[in-house]
Amino acid sequence: MKKILIAEDSPTMRSLLVSTIESMEGFEIVEAASGFEALRLLPRDKVDLIITDINMPDINGLELINYVRNNPNYQSIPLFIISTEGSEKDLEKGFALGANEYLIKPFKPEKLQELISKYIG
Repeated sequence: MKKILIAEDSPTMRSLLVSTIESMEGFEIVEAASGFEALRLLPRDKVDLIITDINMPDINGLELINYVRNNPNYQSIPLFIISTEGSEKDLEKGFALGANEYLIKPFKPEKLQELISKYIG
């Protein structure tokens, strides 16, 4: 079973992401309500994919990506950004830090499922 870490501070959006992924077979979900919580969970849970928002309290999604990409234990984990921040500058920054995919809210659940299948399906 593949494990996906979701770092999202909005309970509503987190719930939407969880239900989108749960409709697929073979995935376990670990939820974090902040970037800091995601960093605490990483050493405890071997995850196969990280999905993060950008705007979160304490450590934001970009800081989380930076940490993951600079840590040899996690740098090969595929990483998706799902955010309301969708300017060209935001996308460039996300990809420059090492995001594999960037979805702008609102997004189509089928698109997320397609990307999950592509990376860890």
